[in-house]
Amino acid sequence: MQESLRTVKYSVQDDVKFEKIALKLGRPKRQVFSQMIDYFYRSKKDPLDFNDELLKNTILKGQKEYIGFIKTQEKELLIPIKRDAARTIEVLKKIVNCFNGQVLKANDELIKNQLAQTKKLSDLGGVIGNIERKAETRQILKERFLYILNSYISQRESLSFMASSKDKEEIANMARKQVTLL
Repeated sequence: MQESLRTVKYSVQDDVKFEKIALKLGRPKRQVFSQMIDYFYRSKKDPLDFNDELLKNTILKGQKEYIGFIKTQEKELLIPIKRDAARTIEVLKKIVNCFNGQVLKANDELIKNQLAQTKKLSDLGGVIGNIERKAETRQILKERFLYILNSYISQRESLSFMASSKDKEEIANMARKQVTLL
């Protein structure tokens, strides 16, 4: 069955363009022409509309969907995560500050206590040295006092019963003088 053909008249310049399109696509001009008509019929596009509003609307619709998805993700995920991260950082800063404050305070107290203990130990060392010296001095005093007492006793016994009270008093005064010189 043969198609009934119709004729379309167009300029030589349009024919040159049409020929280039057909060669580029690798199809005969008649087939390209039929496909162009089908394309415009199905898409309902106006060939004078270079902006292609349908394509633009489709792209904008896709972009709006992407933008809406991103905004939803931002509201539901990113903003809460950022807010929680900021809160966590603030809490960690407070913990670090408290920890540093307590540790530094404890270290200062520890150093003060160590210095106080060192001072007390040195004071105790001095007191113990004084006690040792006094004990040595006391021991020496005892030895000297015993020497004085023994000499007093021996001199008194060497005196006879008949010795005058003056001699006895003189021996006693000498013993007292020696005790006061200690």
